[in-house]
Amino acid sequence: MAQDDKADKSQKKENKDSSGKPEAPKKSSFQPQQQLPSKLIKRKDKESKDFNGIVRVVGKDVDGHLTVAESLRKIKGVGYNLGTNLGGIVSTKLGIPLSELVGNLSEEQFTKLEDVVRSPQKYGVKPFLLNRQKDYDSGEDKHLVMSDLTFSLRQDIVRERDSRTYRGWRHSVGQRVRGQHSRTTGRSGMTVGVLKKAIKAQKAAAATGAQDKASAAPAKEEKKK
Repeated sequence: MAQDDKADKSQKKENKDSSGKPEAPKKSSFQPQQQLPSKLIKRKDKESKDFNGIVRVVGKDVDGHLTVAESLRKIKGVGYNLGTNLGGIVSTKLGIPLSELVGNLSEEQFTKLEDVVRSPQKYGVKPFLLNRQKDYDSGEDKHLVMSDLTFSLRQDIVRERDSRTYRGWRHSVGQRVRGQHSRTTGRSGMTVGVLKKAIKAQKAAAATGAQDKASAAPAKEEKKK
């Protein structure tokens, strides 16, 4: 035991630098790889020779181990109902199976897939599934996704504010626009309950102060007499 203690002390002395402080432990250059979820690890057997790990689908970076049906719902502007309709179009008209991994698709298949997502009305999708019905400028039924959708929403809000409508006024104040309740949810600033308590406390203090003044006034008059 004594020999082990001496060896430890000698190692500590060697680790000290010229200033007398012990050297900081060196960081290892090993960095563990990011592990895929168990759901996606099982799909590694389906990878082809030209497999791409990360794929850009309609401006969205998607993991290549996702299926075509899953990747469609990752796109902003495509919900569950529209995603199922687009999946049927992709499988029947384009001949791409929905269970195929996105990383295995070719460039031609990607261009066709992007065309289906950006203009679904060409492929027979009904207007009530589109998110831009009767556009303000053109009056046509459109479907916008990703950055086009965010830009159009921002322009709509700016137009409502500039025209001074009730919706625009609610947007400018930061309140809810679609008739939701705002008494208990969607508050901004001080909460309503705390404000009521503060007002009640101020009124009680003012009432007690008025009573004290009223009781002190007749006492002063008696002293003067």
